[in-house]
This record gives sequence, structure tokens and C-alpha cells, in this order.
Amino acid sequence: MLTRMHGRCARGRARQAGVVLMMALIVLVAMTLAGIALVRSVDTSNVIAGNLAFQQAATHAGDAGTEAAVNWLQANNTGTTLYANIFGQGYAASRQDPAPSQSWGDFWSAVLVPAGQVVALAPDAAGNTVSYTIQRLCNATGDPTSGVGCAVTQSVGAMASSSKTAGTVALLYASQIYYRVTTRIAGPRNTVSYVQTIVAL
Repeated sequence: MLTRMHGRCARGRARQAGVVLMMALIVLVAMTLAGIALVRSVDTSNVIAGNLAFQQAATHAGDAGTEAAVNWLQANNTGTTLYANIFGQGYAASRQDPAPSQSWGDFWSAVLVPAGQVVALAPDAAGNTVSYTIQRLCNATGDPTSGVGCAVTQSVGAMASSSKTAGTVALLYASQIYYRVTTRIAGPRNTVSYVQTIVAL
């Protein structure tokens, strides 16, 4: 009797050992899949964080293009120099905008670059290549006081003065013209960023 009971217990233990082994294998496979998913998630997060860092670095690099454009404007803001297009220096004396269905990237590559209206700077230490174009915010080229539709009218105001009863006093003010500087930055990992700045001179 004891021998028969002992045989049944041994067979039961063998069956239980087989179930435990199967459960252990299932848990091991599940943990392996979870580990693989975690590694892929971390890799994806690192790639996204790296791309954002490159995008921010490219945007910050756009300051160099804006500064170069402002320096050029200040150096040439005399006489009638800025009344006409100077495409070789990236300057257009009239406003140009992308078509309604056209992005700035398409407008840049299809219109501005072929026309030679882009000035490229040397790549910086991070590998960002900065280029810029300047557009006077007027509807046409020419003298801004001759009705070419600039963003700021060039006129002299006059009003009656309570302190001088003999007539009117002409109020002279320093007129300013608005210029739009568009900077394109191409960086590592095919990063492309555009920065626009409005300058009043």
C-alpha cells in the first residue's frame, strides 16, 4: 500500500514540475518581450530628444543670419541704394510672398535660390549652414515717398497748435521703412528651420 501511494505522489510531483517549467518559460518570454519593448522605447525617446536639440540649435544659429542682414542694411541705408533690387546681396526692394498653396521651403528653393536672392554664410561649428534674404515691405521698387505702397508712409503731418496762434506747426518725424529678414538654417540630420525678423530703419 505504501509503495502504491509513493508511486502516485512521485507521478503527481513530476506533473507539477512540468507545469512550473511551462509557467517559468511563459514568464521568461513575456519578460524578454517587455525588455525589448523598453529598449525600443528608450531608443525612440533618445532619437526624438536628439532631433529636438538639433532643431533648437538650428533656430538659435539663425541669429547669425539676422545679424549679418541687419549689418548690411545699416551699411547701405544711405541715399537711394535701397530703392532698387540688389539680388546679389540677397536684397529685394519689394515684398515677395509664397503663393497661397506654397510653403516657405518650396518658395525658397523654387523662387529665391534660382533668382540669386540668397546670401549663404559659412557653416558654424555645429554644422549649421545659415542663409538669408532681405525684402523691403513695399509693393514696388523705387522711392518710398513716391507712393510705392510701403508699410510706413513717408509724409509730414501738420496740425493747429494752441501755443502758437499765428498758424500751424509742421510736425516732422523720423520715418521708418520695414524690412523682413528671412533666415534659413540647414543643420545635421536634415534639420531645416526658418526664422523671420522685421527690422525698422
